[in-house]
Amino acid sequence: MKKFLVIQTASIGDVILATAVVEKLHAYFPDSQIDMMIKKGYESLFQNHPYLNKVLTWDKKRHKYSSLISNLMKIRAERYDMIVNVQRYAATGFVTAFGKAKETAGFDKNPFSRFFTHRIKHEIGVHGLHEVDRNQKLIEHITDAKAARPVLYPDDAVLEKVKHYKSDRYICVAPCSLWFTKQFPEDRWVHFLRLVPDDLKVYLLGGMEDNQTCDRIIAQVPNKHIESLAGHLNLLESAALMRDAAMNFVCDSSPMHLASSQNAPITAVFCSTVTDFGFGPLSDDSVVVEENRNLKCRPCGLHGYKECPKGHFNCANFIEIKELTDRL
Repeated sequence: MKKFLVIQTASIGDVILATAVVEKLHAYFPDSQIDMMIKKGYESLFQNHPYLNKVLTWDKKRHKYSSLISNLMKIRAERYDMIVNVQRYAATGFVTAFGKAKETAGFDKNPFSRFFTHRIKHEIGVHGLHEVDRNQKLIEHITDAKAARPVLYPDDAVLEKVKHYKSDRYICVAPCSLWFTKQFPEDRWVHFLRLVPDDLKVYLLGGMEDNQTCDRIIAQVPNKHIESLAGHLNLLESAALMRDAAMNFVCDSSPMHLASSQNAPITAVFCSTVTDFGFGPLSDDSVVVEENRNLKCRPCGLHGYKECPKGHFNCANFIEIKELTDRL
């Protein structure tokens, strides 16, 4: 096999985890051409990636269907030996089924899976089965059964941009999530940050949409060396900063996967979700902090909600701050 396409057009974290497939394909087929198809806006993740030939982008927001068809035409022209689709949704299933590849692999839950040459059962909620293990099953027949780790590759320019932030010992805190029930509450982050030693620099990470949250947190933690970099670093630059942090404190969200891609130390706060869904941290030094009262309402959903369905949000409020400070 000489040409592969890996398709993952979902969220940032899902795209990062899909790089484990790229790693494994490169390990077994080092001279092959490997391309990826991702959602437009995440291209910076793969700046000067050593194993990717090119990255196709699907503009889901402005030109959803015309962009999808345009990508399909490009894919058909490439005549890939194999398309690996790690998603379960119809749009990418359509592209996979009609992309004129010699082989196609995807999950049986995809509506177009009947047209794939390799259909793999998709299992979620199985104890110990991580997303990278699920995805690995798609290429197990041409590689092996052991999943690789997801990896991103900050180049010299990226490393140079964040170098000056690393002059002192520091931690990174990514306080936000797209979903309310996956985000540790602001007042709990404030409680934690007030207990951080004064000689430890703190960087708050996130996107532009997280600026106000980070500013509110900083305003409530006086006399601490805290700086918000939310919106100032792109994804790869954030990963490069997290790589050398003394610790990275994150929610069940994309910054956790950025840290995993660098094998950086992680303390992940899980509120409404659980690691049995398969999206926990993968670094050698990683710990999941969660409530220990076995709430019957947890987990309440795979992705989270905009508010607690029960109104109490005890899955977050019952988490002990000491479990975070013990990781400093």
